[in-house]
Amino acid sequence: MRTRVYVDGLNLYYGALKGTAFRWLNLVELVRQIIPADHTVEKLLYFTARVSGASDPKAPARQQVYLKALATLPEVEIHLGHFLAKTAWWPLANLPVAGRNILTPQPIVLPEGIHDVMGSGNPQKLPVGHYPAHGANKSNKQKTSKPPSNTMVAQINMREEKGSDVNLSVHLLNDAWKELFDVAVVITNDTDLVTPIRVVAIERNKPVFVICPGRRRIAPQLDQVASRVWHTRPAMLKVSQFPDRLPGTTILKPADW
Repeated sequence: MRTRVYVDGLNLYYGALKGTAFRWLNLVELVRQIIPADHTVEKLLYFTARVSGASDPKAPARQQVYLKALATLPEVEIHLGHFLAKTAWWPLANLPVAGRNILTPQPIVLPEGIHDVMGSGNPQKLPVGHYPAHGANKSNKQKTSKPPSNTMVAQINMREEKGSDVNLSVHLLNDAWKELFDVAVVITNDTDLVTPIRVVAIERNKPVFVICPGRRRIAPQLDQVASRVWHTRPAMLKVSQFPDRLPGTTILKPADW
């Protein structure tokens, strides 16, 4: 059966690959390990966004090498979204500074201002401020709810992935309407994809198999709309690795993978 695969790249990475020895993953081979033998992977669409080197300067280079490795597979198409950087105020659930946190040994209360703290042997400055009230920032159109007055808050830098879910949804729906597959496989555990999967599986009457990354329980909403559900297992990931050097190329597995 003609099969198209749609991979939520970051969901797969954080659900099954991060911190493992299996990041050098041949996705086409992984899917072949899972789906029935009479299904032919005609196309695999990989959706991700370019990572930042803010926390790990080598991460962008490793990702680029991996994308080059994927691009050697004739079935693979790579679709890139992007990250949106912004700052926002959030209530703190914990404050791991100087070996202490909010809950132990007793609640920590810091007044508004700049505080000297010690962490990892280096003096640091910890700014603590008031949560902005509604309308305090006219340029910020996003409405926020003010937390309780005794909640500690901090302004944090955030990076939010944009585009991948939308791109995956559009391609899945468009390919279904164009009759480009008999069966779709979606690798994700993201409930944002429930609606396009439901539309294809129920309204277009085309089976949509969901492969859930890792051993986590699949989201109930996805379980309800998927035609069938599998999970990735370490043994599957292990036998689906690229060779350390891709034959006929100069592409090498990153040394720290």
